Amino acid sequence: MSFIRLLQRKPNGEIVFREFTSSEVPTYAILSHTWGEEEVVYQDLKKSKNKSKTINKAGWRKIQFCTKQAAVDGLEYFWVDTCCIDKKNSVELNAAINSMFRWYQNAARCYVYLSDVSKPDTGVDDQRAWEEAFRKSRWFTRGWTLQELIAPRLVDFFCWVS
Repeated sequence: MSFIRLLQRKPNGEIVFREFTSSEVPTYAILSHTWGEEEVVYQDLKKSKNKSKTINKAGWRKIQFCTKQAAVDGLEYFWVDTCCIDKKNSVELNAAINSMFRWYQNAARCYVYLSDVSKPDTGVDDQRAWEEAFRKSRWFTRGWTLQELIAPRLVDFFCWVS
């Protein structure tokens, strides 16, 4: 694929798409996760008319997380597969699948978002329960996530926080 579509967090907090050719890609973070219900897709962010419907989708939490974590890490750009690829465009989808390893490899940071693991409380029993939930996370059972684990230079794991 001759370009990558990234999300950019503007200073006013707005999130917009930016497309870059392979020679001009800025430093970016990338999200690794498992798909769930109500993911935010390309069309949701492209149409700006009904933002309230988009931000009420369950998948918006992942985008918010990635936006905030990238900011903490000093990154203005980030990539989330659910919305940075136009899956209705079969040419784009096929090219993206073939580029995915390289995109993960070139990311400054990879955030693994474990939506089925919640933050432990402070007790020892809570820590044991959290470790068990971590080991049993759905993320570890998906084939796609192997390349998302081995390709990036730096991988950080995060659990869901209510």
